[in-house]
Amino acid sequence: MAYRAFYALQGLSTRDHQPTNALFGFIRMVRQLEKQWRPDRLVVTFDGGAPAHRLEKCPAYKAQRPPMPADLRSQLALIDEFLAAAGIPMVLLQGQEADDVMATLAARAAAAGATVRLATSDKDLMQLVDERIRIVPPTKTEEEMGPAGVAAKTGVQPAQIVDWLALVGDTADNIPGIDGIGPKTATKLIAQFGSLDACLAQAEQIESAGLRAKVQAGRDIARLNVALMTLDKDVPGVPDWAAIPPPAPDFAKLKAFFEKYELHKFAAELAAQAPAPPPAPPRPADGQMSLF
Repeated sequence: MAYRAFYALQGLSTRDHQPTNALFGFIRMVRQLEKQWRPDRLVVTFDGGAPAHRLEKCPAYKAQRPPMPADLRSQLALIDEFLAAAGIPMVLLQGQEADDVMATLAARAAAAGATVRLATSDKDLMQLVDERIRIVPPTKTEEEMGPAGVAAKTGVQPAQIVDWLALVGDTADNIPGIDGIGPKTATKLIAQFGSLDACLAQAEQIESAGLRAKVQAGRDIARLNVALMTLDKDVPGVPDWAAIPPPAPDFAKLKAFFEKYELHKFAAELAAQAPAPPPAPPRPADGQMSLF
């Protein structure tokens, strides 16, 4: 969300030239999500680096990504400061990706009976979707995608997403798919065979000779991709779901934060929603004393 906001909004900064575009966009998306869905629990996760098990299997994993722009990096501490003032728990584990942390939290929350909404545009997380876990696009916070939505978007069921992605690959993560197989062809293969394993085992049944040769030549790539793309639902160090507190904003700290970084729109909204101060205690009558 911070990356998306950084590139979508340009020219926002304080009078001291501190960039605030990623900060502004991040806060706006969080507030829109809160307003739309009224969550009992809200958790923000950050990447802590690629896990060793993925790098061992594929040293080029995400290696194509350019370094984070300095103007974006300078705002990460501000986002942390906002989350602390807003009372929103944050999870960042060294050597663990945010996707796996989200998968772990989602699985635990769903097992506890919660309805889970994952604010993400990452296709990998569609593999988690079921009757309790949905996806909310960060740019369309009023929408949610359940199993039927995943099927409508990809042509396969959530349980088949990893197999589908293994055939197609993921350029965002520097994971090549089978050469010459795009999303539509992958959907047709999964529909025909039901799974990647069945497709590879029965590749001789593929009618097109050219496609059959591509699948047979790319079987090792596809199997490696399954290992890379399957999310970890038991990441060490992720808090238990019962330990996640509800949002607990500190209105005084938020007000000071918004004023410090000249986020006047949020300061005005906060003033309109801040709780009223408690009424003053009644004044004792002359000659009486009250203890509080």
